[in-house]
Amino acid sequence: MKLKIVTLLFFLLTNVPLFAQPAGYTLIWADEFDGTELDTTKWHHRQLGPRRDGINTRDAVKLDGDGRLLLTATHVDSQYHVGMIGTQPTFQTTFGYFECRVRMQKSIGHWSAFWLQSPTVQQVGDPKVNGTEIDIFEYLRVMPDTLHHNLHWNGYGEAHESTGRKVRIPEIAAGFHTIALEWTPEEYIFFVDGKETWRTQTAVSHRSEYIILSTEVGPWAGDIRRAQLPDSLIVDYVRVYQKPVE
Repeated sequence: MKLKIVTLLFFLLTNVPLFAQPAGYTLIWADEFDGTELDTTKWHHRQLGPRRDGINTRDAVKLDGDGRLLLTATHVDSQYHVGMIGTQPTFQTTFGYFECRVRMQKSIGHWSAFWLQSPTVQQVGDPKVNGTEIDIFEYLRVMPDTLHHNLHWNGYGEAHESTGRKVRIPEIAAGFHTIALEWTPEEYIFFVDGKETWRTQTAVSHRSEYIILSTEVGPWAGDIRRAQLPDSLIVDYVRVYQKPVE
């Protein structure tokens, strides 16, 4: 919190921008995770209860009081508790530049994600109409230098389709990184620390979508019994920008 106050004072005194927003875009929604409680006017706890091999709980989602959100995996009795929050009841939008600054979890057995989803993504048909699950990033410690960008559409049954890109980023396991998506009517463009990592025109949604931050437990992430818990995904901020409507 003190660091953010000092940075804000520097901005007010010098008029130097706190961050470089994408050209032509304006900030329309953000959470800097200040304070000590999750802002429930922006987020809600998503799918509380069993999911995959974990249990989504409210207690897994905390603010540290220094301007950061923690989604923490813990071992409680014979269960593994994780957290998932979303903006489905409070904020949905179509197209824009979606950005978060995060520090990845350190243990295997659970994976983290920053993603978008539409309320009708379960439906089979045109993803332009029904929407696409857009995984801006997924990270698994079993692949410590790899970040995943993924798309899913046509529901999650027999008609399900998907595509993605694995990006090798040797430094991704340490420190904070800024990960972003530019979603336009024509394509998706993914960025890590300001560098383009994937561009595709596949399954471009024209449907309003909401934001999700999550940690999940499952075999894809490795054996959770080998994890050193508690272990957290740390989120510094989430910001959404859009171009002014002409």
